[in-house]
Amino acid sequence: MKICFFCSACAGINPDYFAAARELGRWCGENGHAVVFGGTSLGLMDAVAQSAHEAGAMIIGVVPRLVEERGSRSSIMDVDIPCETLSDRKEIMMAQADAFVALPGGIGTLDEVFTVAASATIGYHHKPVVLYNTGGFFNPLIALLDRLKDEGMIRGDWHSVIRIATTPEELAEAIE
Repeated sequence: MKICFFCSACAGINPDYFAAARELGRWCGENGHAVVFGGTSLGLMDAVAQSAHEAGAMIIGVVPRLVEERGSRSSIMDVDIPCETLSDRKEIMMAQADAFVALPGGIGTLDEVFTVAASATIGYHHKPVVLYNTGGFFNPLIALLDRLKDEGMIRGDWHSVIRIATTPEELAEAIE
């Protein structure tokens, strides 16, 4: 399975998030999964890709031209897919991946999660979208999604589109 990871490209964040990213990267490699990611050598993106690579996973990076120009391109990619914009990047990632997993991240991560989740609700794909809720990072977002449901802003049960996992075992269940 090709698992796309959405996550922070920042360095100065909670070390527990890095530990979770490395754990999931190793888990991918040990279970024969490939990693699709944003192609940078920064933050959690780098941590998940590096540990997956060390565990034998194929690494597929989707690298925007600006990332390349800024010198933040990862050097461990087996497949390097260049793109022009973040919209292109998301479209390519959706086409490449069989499942999507969000680790802690910021605006870009949320944009990616909601792009693939909205695409699933419309029926463009039926691939799992998972929030990896390490350390309760996504608890406020989960509460917001529940409120949106309670307020009638979301049709159906959002859990059918966005799943929650806190361990590699729960993640395995969520993406099967």
